[in-house]
Amino acid sequence: MDILITGANGQLGNEMRVLAAEHPKHAYFFTDVKELDICNRNAVIEYVQREEIDCIVNCAAYTAVDKAEENAELCECLNAQAPGFLAEAAQSRGAGMIQISTDYVFDGTQHIPYKETDNPCPVSVYGRTKLKGEELVRLKCAKSMVIRTAWLYSAFGNNFVKTMIRLGKERDTLGVVFDQIGSPTYARDLAVAIYVAIENGIVPGVYHFSNEGVCSWYDFTKAIHRLSGVTSCKVRPLHTDEYPSSAPRPHYSVLDKAKIKETFNIEIPYWEESLEQCIRLLEAGQ
Repeated sequence: MDILITGANGQLGNEMRVLAAEHPKHAYFFTDVKELDICNRNAVIEYVQREEIDCIVNCAAYTAVDKAEENAELCECLNAQAPGFLAEAAQSRGAGMIQISTDYVFDGTQHIPYKETDNPCPVSVYGRTKLKGEELVRLKCAKSMVIRTAWLYSAFGNNFVKTMIRLGKERDTLGVVFDQIGSPTYARDLAVAIYVAIENGIVPGVYHFSNEGVCSWYDFTKAIHRLSGVTSCKVRPLHTDEYPSSAPRPHYSVLDKAKIKETFNIEIPYWEESLEQCIRLLEAGQ
């Protein structure tokens, strides 16, 4: 197949690029904004037609959650309109599409893991635009999958893991929220699952994916410091209201992953095991 991967310079896009070597029978088109402006409908359709794309994996998004509150127009373009253009282009060729979405489509008021059948109720510009993107993709492309994920990190780009390691080395104390609960996702594990879906054939619908297990941002930070050898920084638990932000966060956004595991017969690693793998890669790079 000819596979288009947008947002190729981001965390997930880079992991898709690394794993492409394990799937050499396909031809890959890795693009970011310089190669393809996905907010330009005509450019998207022309590119997909010219390169005879058989599958699109959209890893591109506006992910600055707080800045999205002030940049709603750009967020709407990247997270809602652009996925719709990609889906339209995919449909024009009978191609498949995988759209990456987020736990922010939920308001976080549940106390049991969110299933794909639970009603979305986003409370931020970021969440609302990502939900609209999901809806447009499913409406415009018959062979489309939406994969919602959460707390994404990798050895590439800027993310929570890298920030906590850096701050842990720079500061004596660090306050981290303990009353927001979720599941971290190592982008490489998500990339592996995406390739499984491509190889086995896209099964249309909405799916959830994160690593196994549950933690708070505070617990996540403590694990990051332990696994990276940061010992001189004391981590203090904070309430959400002690760490004000422009966009509200879901207090509980654990995702139920039974559907993707059963549909594609995959096993998902425990979050601490994947975190350790990522940190070892970061250390090797240093």
